[in-house]
Amino acid sequence: MPTGTRKGGYDIMADAENLNKILGDEYEWLHRHPEIALQEIKTTEHIKLFLQSHGIELLDLPIKTGVIAVIRGRSPHPVVALRADIDALPLQEETGLPFSSENQGMMHACGHDFHTASLLGAALLLQERKNELEGTVKLLFQPAEESMSGAAIVMATGLLDDVDVIFGLHVCADAIPGVIYVKEGADHASVDRFLIDIKGNSAHAAYPHLGTDPIVAAAALITGFQTVVSRNVDPSSEAVVSITRVESGTTWNIIPGAAQLEGTVRTFDESVRVLVKNRLEAIAAGIGTSYGTDISFKWMPGTPATNNDAALVEFIRKTAGSLGLPVETLAASMGGEDFSIYQQTIEGVIWQIGVGSSCFLHHPKFAVDVSALPKAARLTAALGEQILLEKKRQVSL
Repeated sequence: MPTGTRKGGYDIMADAENLNKILGDEYEWLHRHPEIALQEIKTTEHIKLFLQSHGIELLDLPIKTGVIAVIRGRSPHPVVALRADIDALPLQEETGLPFSSENQGMMHACGHDFHTASLLGAALLLQERKNELEGTVKLLFQPAEESMSGAAIVMATGLLDDVDVIFGLHVCADAIPGVIYVKEGADHASVDRFLIDIKGNSAHAAYPHLGTDPIVAAAALITGFQTVVSRNVDPSSEAVVSITRVESGTTWNIIPGAAQLEGTVRTFDESVRVLVKNRLEAIAAGIGTSYGTDISFKWMPGTPATNNDAALVEFIRKTAGSLGLPVETLAASMGGEDFSIYQQTIEGVIWQIGVGSSCFLHHPKFAVDVSALPKAARLTAALGEQILLEKKRQVSL
């Protein structure tokens, strides 16, 4: 058996314990040094140094943060991309971990430190077997997933234009550590935002007839919007309409002249996504007329729903099974994932692994069970190696 790449005086591939130590060290460093979207400067530098120290080639990525590395096998094609996201959240950590965030008001509360450490481990495993690879592996450490902009920025560079298939990993927060979860089709919802400005006429609260009350119109909007899912969307479909911010007024005895509402829409089906947008817009226009207010409805489309390729989902199930990892069908999430941007042009799957957290994602006490790290790294590496072999076979048939 090859001795493997050396780091810190121990062999990575000599035994599982050494790989586990590297994974643990990298995870703790990443967790201590969170950086938010498009500001992942030190994280990017750390990843680059780690990869370079193990002889892994870096590509020239023409953006401020993020890394794309490449492991070249026996032939240039096929090409598989393995993706991890690297950004953190603007959140103050409350876990009490000995390696808690050292950056005030920033925290890895969505598992991106776990994703990144897993991909670093997979990189080492794949680098060890580069002469056996039937193609090329691209290692994508993506910035700005939380802002839902990073995937589009990466795609615009053209460095993934030659990729045949892409895999992404996400933690499944409260699931059993080490259990693999995957689902064909949509497993993350589309993410859209709306902003509504209501203009009325200010008046003394004792003389409401002298003004036009935007708060009453806002209340009607809030109530009206909640009928869209219950009365317009097919009950067999799924959708969420949430108004998350309402602002108006400055004091107790003045009817304000304006109000503002903001919220989000989540759907799995593109036709439902269009239906909900159109209904919200129509309700806003109707209430504006009914209440004598001027209502501006602004729709800000975000990422579409993910769309996991069915054949690749089965491939993940088989590959995980060959490693002795249990696999279960994932329940779809109304959370968003900009991995869907890659799936617009590249066939791919985002899969999840249980990490046994007592708190859900984006919570200040979110913490993972690191025993799942080696399993995530090994499955990531296996997916990369085995899909190249599978694609090669398909070409030769």
